[in-house]
Amino acid sequence: MSSPASSVSEPLAMMNYAPSRAPPTPNPPTSSPPMTTPIDRHLIDLADTIGVTLEYVPMPPDRDGEYDHEARRIRLRRGMSARHHRSVLAHELGHAAFGDTPTRFGPVHAKQERRAEEWAALRLIDLDDYRHLEAIHNGHAGAIAVDLDVMRSTVLAFQAVLERLGDTVYVRPRMGAGMWSHREEIA
Repeated sequence: MSSPASSVSEPLAMMNYAPSRAPPTPNPPTSSPPMTTPIDRHLIDLADTIGVTLEYVPMPPDRDGEYDHEARRIRLRRGMSARHHRSVLAHELGHAAFGDTPTRFGPVHAKQERRAEEWAALRLIDLDDYRHLEAIHNGHAGAIAVDLDVMRSTVLAFQAVLERLGDTVYVRPRMGAGMWSHREEIA
């Protein structure tokens, strides 16, 4: 399966991952939910590789996770479903990849959240799988999310990085000729 290419300047560009590939199987941290899929094991391994520790703690109902850059620690709410955990962990790893620190300045906070969600989506969703499910579900993000075993917000972020022009879909298009991560003909 194809995996979106990344630019050299993107943090952890070499860490792209398509769910159908099997990474090494690390030992998941204690007290975490069961990690049963290759992508779950890959996310845990990625956190270990970049020196980020994971903690599973009680959190308020409106918080699923948080990244502390100074401590290089991701805290996750206990008791999340597997697909919720996967999406939140990948999102928080996106914050770690970019070295995000909390801010109260709205535009910067919004940019950090969007960027982390897009980073997660590009690692959790394979373009071929998405294309197949989009055709089956007529683009319905919730139905696609259930089949991909990720949260709807992750699918929406993936859709946001796609650009359709005629019979071609571009992943992460930029200004200028040839400036995109991946191009797929769809007809």
